[in-house]
Parts: sequence; structure tokens; C-alpha cells
Amino acid sequence: MAVAGVPTELGTEKISKLLRQYAVPAIIAMTASSLYNMVDSIFIGHGVGKFAIAGLALTFPMMNLGAAFGALVGVGASATISMLLGQKNYEMAQKVLGNVVTLNLIIGLLYTIVFLIFLDPILYFFGASENTIGYARDYMKVILYGNIITHMYLGLNAVMRSAGLPRKAMMATIYTVIINTVLDPLFIYVFDWGIKGAAWATIIAQTSALIWITRIFSDKNLVIHFKRGIFKLKSRIVKDVISIGMSPFFMNTAACLIVILINQGLQRHGGDLAIGAYGIVNRISFVFVMIVMGLNQGMQPIAGYNFGAREFQRVDRVLKLTIFCATVIMTLGFLVAELFPRQLVMIFTTDEELIQHSISGMRIVFMMFPIIGFQMVTSNFFQSVGMAGKAIFLSLTRQLLFLLPCLLILPHFFQTNGIWMSMPVADALSSIVSFFMLYSQIMKFKTADQYGN
Repeated sequence: MAVAGVPTELGTEKISKLLRQYAVPAIIAMTASSLYNMVDSIFIGHGVGKFAIAGLALTFPMMNLGAAFGALVGVGASATISMLLGQKNYEMAQKVLGNVVTLNLIIGLLYTIVFLIFLDPILYFFGASENTIGYARDYMKVILYGNIITHMYLGLNAVMRSAGLPRKAMMATIYTVIINTVLDPLFIYVFDWGIKGAAWATIIAQTSALIWITRIFSDKNLVIHFKRGIFKLKSRIVKDVISIGMSPFFMNTAACLIVILINQGLQRHGGDLAIGAYGIVNRISFVFVMIVMGLNQGMQPIAGYNFGAREFQRVDRVLKLTIFCATVIMTLGFLVAELFPRQLVMIFTTDEELIQHSISGMRIVFMMFPIIGFQMVTSNFFQSVGMAGKAIFLSLTRQLLFLLPCLLILPHFFQTNGIWMSMPVADALSSIVSFFMLYSQIMKFKTADQYGN
């Protein structure tokens, strides 16, 4: 007999149907999330100015670091809950939910305090100038005020997907996009709040979604819901969540370091508008990356549940199908960026100099997109089945082993183009490493004769 709220079809339903059922809501949610970020950039670019776009780009490292802590808890808890449900350990899964709330509260508060105290020095270190520091400061102050809400919203939304509520997780994200899109022009144009208005729209949208998610997890008919006694931190749960969440944490932390180096290099070789161009290219590429991340989120509970249930043939099928879909998505991104770069950039700005910077960078950055979907899926697969060490290694390979040296070396020979070129070079090399690691793991499964058990 099925337990309410437990997605038992993960172990029995056809894999293609399951991936469609879980991935489509996640893809819609992640696409909405990327559009949610784009909306701020679009309104800021047209309503505040080109230096405001550069100022917003300067906040990316801080946002990446915030996302790193959010993923540490949210992704780690999501994968842990999926495996616990596959093992029919409902009591422990319930306690993981409570620990997610407590961990996000502690981490979110500490993050806010530290960054508010040292905000200006950090932004200057990130590449700010006198033209852009004011915009970056105004935006990040508001975002930091609502940081705990952001952490809690992202963490609980991730748990909803693993608890068999992918559509509700999708709707929560869509609500934030709709609310943010409505409030952005109101705050920026009507109230004349400038870049602060975009930040306030973001926080209010996330607060509204968090309230709705909290009501859902208050439903006692769900096997995973809020109740007394689950919020006290348990060392075993914290250890499991963090060990699995370390992969996306390191990936986002490394991304923070990389964006700092990119911004510093662009400031040195191209000035404020080069940083603004990176902000635009980053937002456009993020749309396709987030779609693949949504696909990964759909794969994660399926792979995690079946791995926990030792249904290895089903794990293999969902992995291969996800890789195929991710490759199609990123190839589409490559074609759109290479064929229609001006049209894409003009969504954000009408400044011709900024447009030219952005087109030049985008053509280079998107060169290896057709192969990096595979790399993204492989890293997420190891994370989904609890192989944290391999997931962490793959997460760091692109950022630190390949991209970091390229960013330090190539600009000496190619200036600004050297910074742009570093990204596709790292994409290609990390995809090769991912291929050999995944191939080795599949061979281990087959050698151990685990499939079919």
C-alpha cells in the first residue's frame, strides 16, 4: 500500500514517462528562474543605464556564493530524501526536512551579517569602479536584507521535488517570476527606485513563494511535513546532507572565484562596458544552462530512488536519456547565439558599444555548448546517487583545473578575447574528463553484475 506523499512510481513507471513527469516541471521552473534573473537585467539596462548593467554583473560572485550555500543544503537534502524514500525510511526523511529549515536559518543569517559589514571592499575587489560601485552596493544591500528568505525558499523548493511534488515546486518558481515581472517596472519606473527597485521586487517575490511553500509543508497528509521535533539538528543528517551538497557548493564557490577573475580581467583589459557585456552574455547563457539544470533536477529523484532500491538498469536508462536531452538543449543554445547574437543582446540594451562587446564575447563563449550538456549531467548523476567525491571532483574540474589557469594565461596573449576564450577551452577539456569517469563507472556496474538485481 502506498504511503501518502511518497512517489512510489519512481521504481515502477516507464523511465521516459517519469523523466517527462519530473523534468518538465523542473525545466519550466528553472527556465522561469533564468527569465526571472533576465527580467531584472532587462529593466535595469533600459530603465537605469549601461553602467547599472555593469554594476549588476559585479554582484554575480556574491550571488554565486549565496547560491553555493543554498545548494549545500537544498541539493544535499533533496538527494538524501530521494534515497531515504527509496529505502522506505520515511521517519528519517521527515527529519531531513526539519534540518533543512534550521541549517538555512543559521547559514543565511551568518552570510548576511558578514557581507553587509564588508560590502564595499568586497565589491571593489570584484572589479567595481567609481562608475559602478553605487549601483552594485544599492542592489546587494537589499538582496542581503532578504538573504534568509532566499535560502529558505530555494532549500524547501528543492525538497518539494524529492517529496513527489514537482509541479508545486514549478508553480512556486513561476509565482516568483510573475510577481517580480509585475513589480520591476512599478518600482523602477513609477516609484523611481532605480536598481534598488529591482532588488526589492526580487525579495518580495521570493517571500510570497516561501509563504506558499510553508503552507504546503504544513499539510499533515504528506509523509514529509512540518511537525514538532524535526527541527533539532542531527549530526548524522547534517553530515549526509553536507557531504552530498558539497559538490554543488564547491561548484558555485569555484564559480564565484572564476567570476571575480573574469570581472577583474575584463576591467583591466576592456573597462566597465566589458564587464557589462559579460553580465549580458552570462544572462543569455544562463537560460540554456538552467534548462539543463531543470532536466538534472528531474533526473535526480529518479536516479536517487532507483539507486537506493538497487534497480540499476533503471538508473542506467534515466542517465542515458537525460544526456541525450541535455545535448539537444545546449546545441540549440549554440545555434541561437551564433545566428542571432545582435537580436539577443538588444533585449538588454540599445547602447551600440555595449552591444558590440557583448556580441564578440557571446560568439566565443557559446562555441562548446553542444558538448557541455553531457558534462553537466554526469556531475549531477554522481551527486544523485550519493557518490559525493566524484561529483565534487567533476564540479571543480572545469572551474579550477582548466578555467582558472586559462584565465591567468590567455589574457596575456589575447587580452579581452583571451578571457572569453578561456571558457570554451575549459568546457571542452572538462567534458573529456567527464566522459572517461562516467565510462569507468558504468563498466564497474556491469563488471559487478549489478544490473537487473
